[in-house]
Amino acid sequence: MAVPLIQQYRIAKYIIGQKLRRVERYPLVLMLEPLFRCNLACAGCGKIDYPEEILDKRLSYDECMEAIDECGAPIVSIAGGEPLIHKEMAKIVGGYVDKKKFVYLCTNALLLEKRMADYTPSPYLTFSIHLDGNEMRHDNSVCRGGVYKKCIEVIKLAHSKGFRVTINCTLFQGETSGEIAEFMDMAMELGVEGVTISPGYSYQHAPNQEAFLKNQESKQLFRDLFKLGKDKKWRFNQSSLYLDFLAGNQSYQCTPWGNPTRNVFGWQKPCYLLVDEGYATSFKGLLEETVWDNYGKGRNPKCANCMVHCGFEATAINDTFRHPLKALKVARCGPNTEGPMAPELPIMYEDQPAVVEEHVIHQQPTASCSSVKQVA
Repeated sequence: MAVPLIQQYRIAKYIIGQKLRRVERYPLVLMLEPLFRCNLACAGCGKIDYPEEILDKRLSYDECMEAIDECGAPIVSIAGGEPLIHKEMAKIVGGYVDKKKFVYLCTNALLLEKRMADYTPSPYLTFSIHLDGNEMRHDNSVCRGGVYKKCIEVIKLAHSKGFRVTINCTLFQGETSGEIAEFMDMAMELGVEGVTISPGYSYQHAPNQEAFLKNQESKQLFRDLFKLGKDKKWRFNQSSLYLDFLAGNQSYQCTPWGNPTRNVFGWQKPCYLLVDEGYATSFKGLLEETVWDNYGKGRNPKCANCMVHCGFEATAINDTFRHPLKALKVARCGPNTEGPMAPELPIMYEDQPAVVEEHVIHQQPTASCSSVKQVA
């Protein structure tokens, strides 16, 4: 089982409480980006292209605690940038654990061996290691050789010390189902708790825009992958119905408020994937000020090829509560890999909606793999 029973129970209790109170929009995961600076320059990410004065910004410990108190989500995913660069990260993680929040500390693992002693194994803390496929794929993705091998070493070390460890895997163009199946076999041999997997979103400022999968490509790739995994006990850190969605069997609309983002600019509208839509100064403001109907599949061309878990996992979990038998069937038998796929949502736009220009940082285009100074 990929997710411990205590975590499943606590999240289920939280969701049931929201539904009993008839709360329409509530968060499941706080996406915390306490800084944008990173020690890698990945081809599929444009965040390090912010000017130095932005890269030098940090959310303080108090701001991080205020963010979880504002939104009340049961899970915190701490990303960036590379969060282990943040000098207060151990204190921030400790603060969340004290609040009994389930923390996924997302890291490229380059600094984790050095910083691991700052953390204590806990059912509330998981190291989520960024690993995009096999050695060649991952090192090409992060634009640096040797990173894959370092990740494997650190995963083994963290596992030996009793930490919860997952892998966060993003798929790009050129991947084959056979390659990914071999990667999943390797991940299971490593003993990780589970793998979070999804197709990459075409970040507007990412250096390599040709790397991203389109909708139909993603669905067929996942169908082929799940077909290869039918008789294997792969552990995914995701709901069964989200995996079914990836295989093209569910016509889901995204639920962007399910994973709200707090970063150095504020609360990002509508989600962490769309960087030029503006920011709210509070979580309440995010819910009330964002025109949610302007975003999502069929509603906004920027969302056309998005199938990322931060938008659709909350949708799948809501569907699980509405149709538990359907979710149980997929959990037991796996996603359907044959027959027609579920229809796409209808296109409702003609022109792209106007975007908010507040806080927009206009960046210069970069090469596919830019250089970046190592940050200790």
